[in-house]
Amino acid sequence: MNTLAYRGYSASVDYSDEDGCFVGHIAEIRDVVGFHGKSVEELRTAFEEAVDDYLDTCTKLGRTPQKP
Repeated sequence: MNTLAYRGYSASVDYSDEDGCFVGHIAEIRDVVGFHGKSVEELRTAFEEAVDDYLDTCTKLGRTPQKP
């Protein structure tokens, strides 16, 4: 298992041979936030977008985002 890091969040990443892509989720928080990409570049972009979207959504809902 490999990890990515962005804005204080990390992600666990696996490769799905069945789907032919990398699949990841933000680690160490209870909320489920997933993302995927066919290349490392797509995966990193999807992860950063997922973190930004998670933080924006928490703000819109008036919730404090969970921290690892």
